[in-house]
Amino acid sequence: MRTEAAVFAVVSGFFLVVGVLYGVWSQDPAGIAALTVALLMSLLITFFFAVNYVRRGPRPEDRKKSDVSERAGSVDFFPPSSPWPVTTAAGAAVLALGVVYAVWLFLIGLGLVMAGVCAMAFQYAGREG
Repeated sequence: MRTEAAVFAVVSGFFLVVGVLYGVWSQDPAGIAALTVALLMSLLITFFFAVNYVRRGPRPEDRKKSDVSERAGSVDFFPPSSPWPVTTAAGAAVLALGVVYAVWLFLIGLGLVMAGVCAMAFQYAGREG
């Protein structure tokens, strides 16, 4: 993770330099805002990788004398089927129609999207392993 943190630190530095130069020369608030947001997002990713490297240390891929078997084992749990992606998609469609036609339709779509997303997030929350 140290390499990834360094790569995104360079990206953050690029956005910082370009943002400052752009802000000085252009006086365009939209461009300055976009470059500032890009800088903050790249800093967030840099922070994530750096913290994970400090907490967990080098991964087997990062060490020169590691073995392939160190990464063996189950990857993750993948659910077999779920009705909630369809609910979320239907809610997004109703939400988009609500933007065009009526606020009440928008609110119904928003409720469907929120219910679908929350149900997907917590569907297997009590699962062990």
